[in-house]
Amino acid sequence: MRDLLFLLLISTTSMFVVPQQQPVPSAESFSLEVMEFRWTRRRQPAEKLDTGIPQPSAMTNPATRLYERSTRVNQPRGERDLNADTLEARSAEMERNVQEARAPKPVDGFAYKVKVRNSSPKVADVVFWEYQFNDPANPGATTRRQFLCSVRIEPDKTKDIQAFSLLAPGNSVNATPGAASSPSTVQEKAIINRVEYVDGTIWRRKDWNFGEIRQNYLRAVAAPWGKEMCRVL
Repeated sequence: MRDLLFLLLISTTSMFVVPQQQPVPSAESFSLEVMEFRWTRRRQPAEKLDTGIPQPSAMTNPATRLYERSTRVNQPRGERDLNADTLEARSAEMERNVQEARAPKPVDGFAYKVKVRNSSPKVADVVFWEYQFNDPANPGATTRRQFLCSVRIEPDKTKDIQAFSLLAPGNSVNATPGAASSPSTVQEKAIINRVEYVDGTIWRRKDWNFGEIRQNYLRAVAAPWGKEMCRVL
């Protein structure tokens, strides 16, 4: 499914080619319909770190383990487990402490969300979209947050798409905790820039220029795609 992401990427050097010449009949009717959009503050949890450390088997002799279990049955509550004092157990505990200290911490950022409907008879596979913030008092100061998303959307179906970014909304938006999402003077909207379908056809917004985000696109697809739905452009 995600192979279509690399249709734009032939090479990271001068061999880069953008397949914008592939037409889509009645392209304007094949876009995704934006139904809802919003942004929120979000703390992105770090992925759970698998240290690969086996749980210590403190007593390797089965007879010794059986004896220790029977002994602990008659011990007062709160009595220290002798297994915790073994060299193997202490080493594993120290290693876990080191790994936990090195583990990535949760990151504070912003979630940009859009709900779309696929009005095309085709199955959508890749979506380029952006969240815009426009200040009527300063028309030239439009802030754009662009995203590349690998998401399958069947014909006549809706899909919630969410992207995480460290970048806050526009400068005119109050993004402090507890504040409203944005003042009424700031105009927000979500725009679909490009849609790639599973059959290889492409829809592109007429006034959207891929060249403006080409370097960001190359960076976004440089690493293998994981479980994330979207990446920042």
